Amino acid sequence: MRDRFYGRVALLFFALIPFLTMAATPTASPLSSGIEGVILVSPTHPGPIRKDQPDAAPAPNVTFAVMRDNARITSLTTDSEGRFRLSLPPGHYTVLRDDPGAKIGHWRFEADVKPGEVTTVRWTADSGMR
Repeated sequence: MRDRFYGRVALLFFALIPFLTMAATPTASPLSSGIEGVILVSPTHPGPIRKDQPDAAPAPNVTFAVMRDNARITSLTTDSEGRFRLSLPPGHYTVLRDDPGAKIGHWRFEADVKPGEVTTVRWTADSGMR
């Protein structure tokens, strides 16, 4: 009786392994349409841009409102490297920073999403530093 119980538990465990590994494997699902890319910020320091220093850096963990026809559709937040990925239906969108830091610099971008396409962008925000 005990052997039959342990046999069933082992069978159940081995049957669930594929599902456990699928859940633990991070995969980026394909987008049917939307925008993806990176948002940078420049300048990264006050004063003149120097040859030995980068003139732009990723905008990490910044939240943006996604607008269409002056209505907020959704929001997006960049990752630690300034990257983002967002599924959106086709149309014209305005993306703008959505926090108190938006009052300094220029954080407004526009993108067109076509049916069945993902628009890839590389936007650079003006930090307002001089």
